[in-house]
Amino acid sequence: MPLWNFTFRRIVILNQTKTTMAELSVSLNRRAVPKVDLTAMVDLAFLLITFFMLTTSLSKPVAMDVVKPDESVEDKQQPWPASRTMTILLGRHNKIVWYMGEPGKSVPTIEGFSQIRKSILANKEKVALANGNDAKKTLFIIIKPTSGSSYKNFVDIMDELSLADLKAAPAIDDNHILKEEQEFLKQSQM
Repeated sequence: MPLWNFTFRRIVILNQTKTTMAELSVSLNRRAVPKVDLTAMVDLAFLLITFFMLTTSLSKPVAMDVVKPDESVEDKQQPWPASRTMTILLGRHNKIVWYMGEPGKSVPTIEGFSQIRKSILANKEKVALANGNDAKKTLFIIIKPTSGSSYKNFVDIMDELSLADLKAAPAIDDNHILKEEQEFLKQSQM
């Protein structure tokens, strides 16, 4: 029997048996090549992908409270002790000016975003010590973005406030920059 006849008969026999998971096909040069049916594995992969897509939950965004003065009510401000108030002015060139108390009575400090967290935490500690660690008498922060600041500066200061773990929501007042504050910003070229 010639060699090619034997190879041909073997291929016909393999095709008639119909193996399901793997089969060997013998080529003319007698090399056995395994074939694997991957249909079941693909089905399993899609079932796992579907399962994990349906069972996992995406993280929900967390928003921070922002308090802005009501524009419809004129000259009605809630009294807040100046000894517990820290005013932060967002200036140009990623600089921050802050002061404690009333403008004109305390010396403003110019800092960058890398130092502001230390200042907030230090002022928070001072207010807590001065008020006997009373939970109702905490540091109150007023943020005043100026025309030279960017939205990134505002987001960065809000992140710093959230990291400082302040109990009271900060007040955002971009329309009422006082005369003393404007003069200091002009003097310091911010």
